[in-house]
Amino acid sequence: MRAINRRKLFCNTTKIAFAACIILLYSFTNDKKQVSVYNVEDYGAVNNGITICTEAFNKAIKTCSGNGGGVVIVPTGTFKCGTIQMKDNVELHLEIGSTLLASPKHEDFPRLPQPEYRSYVDRGGWYALIYAEGASNIAITGLGTIDGNGAKHQPVKGLPGGDVDGRPRNILFISCKRVRVEGIKMLSSGMWNQHYLNCEDVIVDRVEVFNHSNRNNDAVDIDGCRRVTISNSIFDTDDDGITLKSTGTAVTEDVVITNCVVSSFCNAIKAGTESTGGFRNISISNCVVKPSRSTTDPVFKTSRKGITGISLEIVDGGTMEGITISNITIEGTQCPLYIRLGNRARKHTVNAPEPPVGIMRNIAISNVTAYNTDNFSNSITAVPGHYIENVTIDNVQFFNVGGLKSGDYIASHLEVKEDEKGYPQPTVWGNLPSSSFFIRHVKNIAINNLMFGSNEADPRIPVIAVDVKNLRIGKSSYTGSSSPESFVLLDHVEGYDIEKPLGWGKRKLIK
Repeated sequence: MRAINRRKLFCNTTKIAFAACIILLYSFTNDKKQVSVYNVEDYGAVNNGITICTEAFNKAIKTCSGNGGGVVIVPTGTFKCGTIQMKDNVELHLEIGSTLLASPKHEDFPRLPQPEYRSYVDRGGWYALIYAEGASNIAITGLGTIDGNGAKHQPVKGLPGGDVDGRPRNILFISCKRVRVEGIKMLSSGMWNQHYLNCEDVIVDRVEVFNHSNRNNDAVDIDGCRRVTISNSIFDTDDDGITLKSTGTAVTEDVVITNCVVSSFCNAIKAGTESTGGFRNISISNCVVKPSRSTTDPVFKTSRKGITGISLEIVDGGTMEGITISNITIEGTQCPLYIRLGNRARKHTVNAPEPPVGIMRNIAISNVTAYNTDNFSNSITAVPGHYIENVTIDNVQFFNVGGLKSGDYIASHLEVKEDEKGYPQPTVWGNLPSSSFFIRHVKNIAINNLMFGSNEADPRIPVIAVDVKNLRIGKSSYTGSSSPESFVLLDHVEGYDIEKPLGWGKRKLIK
């Protein structure tokens, strides 16, 4: 009898608990607000690729935001637009088969107001296909396409040239918070493809970029932003690929770049062409750099291989510190690794003080494989009186094509110009007198587990170190077939520990 009562009690308790769960689920479902959806066709947009739909898009976005937010749907078809302005709490969702096509007419892209945040690339206002300033909780999602129609956009008369000549970006977000760009395909911008300036909490994930239609066709530019992730994406560009900048006073910090495939006719992954605000806490990992799929000639007449795989630079003041780079594969490029502290000292605004020489320190690079690269050589260089500090390079492989003879490269390290004010790029030097590393004005550098060699004979000394304090090279291995006179050339090096590479035979260790 007691057993039966216990069984009844258990059954009744179970039924009560189950009923309570149903009640809670019902309450949760009914309390949850339904996401509001706004279709641009309901606001007058026409998907024929001819009618200008700018007003319809902006009306749908304004209505969505004004009602508390939701999703603005871009259905299947081609919608031609001028400047679209994103607003708070709006997700612009491009469905499969949809294309947002930029108008070829510049009058459809009026100059936008000058934002409160000032930077070097601001010449009194901006031009963009999708634009936002000071917005929060904004997103561009879906499996549709943004086509910037970039070949149709030319410099605007009366504006400076270069990257400030008025050609529109595909996406430009300034001083925005909580930004997501996911899933979409982006093509042919008039200028930079995506530019995030002074933004916070930015996610760029699962996007594809093919940008070979005009000059300055970067894939994505993170500029003075905080807390950013770029992941699981494919970039193929005429200009730089993934680019970190600091064109104003804000620091670019807490940035993760991972699981990306990057191809560029210029620099695949790059930080610091503009460096006023500096860079802090940057992690780059699990990426592949490979030659571009584009069949067109590079706009800037660069090598089809690209110029660099990884570039780290400070040239307009600012501090770069806390950089980790790991698990990178580089196929091709003229120079796998380029680290440069220069002194161009360019002011970010006319009235800004001239920046002092910047600071570079605390850089860790590991697990990098580079092969079939041209003969520029990796370089880590600063300027006289200033040092790049605390650099570790571990478990790396560098195999260049070689095939050089006397006269194909700079004959002596004494002939490698300092070029403090020049544009930071290894094309300034071309083929350096070293085949693997050229190190100058560096303090505390350790290279361990280095495997290096050339496909064809390369007579250059593998490593040249000039004005270096505390240099360690350990556990290296040589697989080349040429006969350099020594492994390392040291000039004004204070404190060093260098192990003879495996495979070096009876050749000299140090010159």
